[in-house]
Amino acid sequence: MINVVLKLSARDLVHADLASCGWAGSDHHLANVAEQLERVLIGEVDYLAVCAATDIPLAKGGVDYQVKEGVGTLWQLAVHPALQSCGIGTFLVEAAELRIRKRGLRHAELAVEESNPRARALYERLGYVAYDRQPDSWDEQAPGGTLRRYETMCTLMRRDLA
Repeated sequence: MINVVLKLSARDLVHADLASCGWAGSDHHLANVAEQLERVLIGEVDYLAVCAATDIPLAKGGVDYQVKEGVGTLWQLAVHPALQSCGIGTFLVEAAELRIRKRGLRHAELAVEESNPRARALYERLGYVAYDRQPDSWDEQAPGGTLRRYETMCTLMRRDLA
């Protein structure tokens, strides 16, 4: 086994990063991320990139401050598939929680698809506790390029950051 150590940093995701984030989702998804970057400008969200020395994003995710008053809601979290289970997701969540704390907030929440037990296990290891479940849906790009509605059930989780 070969061990590789990466020095990671978290910074704001910018429009120029989207060209190297194809691993995170379809063109439709990346167009949505671009729209979310506009919300960064007015302070509604933070959108982060986790990078190694090359400064190319290995993970990305947002914190939305408009979902629930006094709470930072983590969403659109993704780690490059080839680098999952290497601690990068933990680094991303901790960087997002730091942004939440810097705003003077003490609570973080997220929704995890019930069909994604690996992600839920990560969030539980980081101290998130399930408190409810709810259906969610969004448009996704099908292989042919058409849009279809994706529907799923999510577990809602929260963590006290105090």
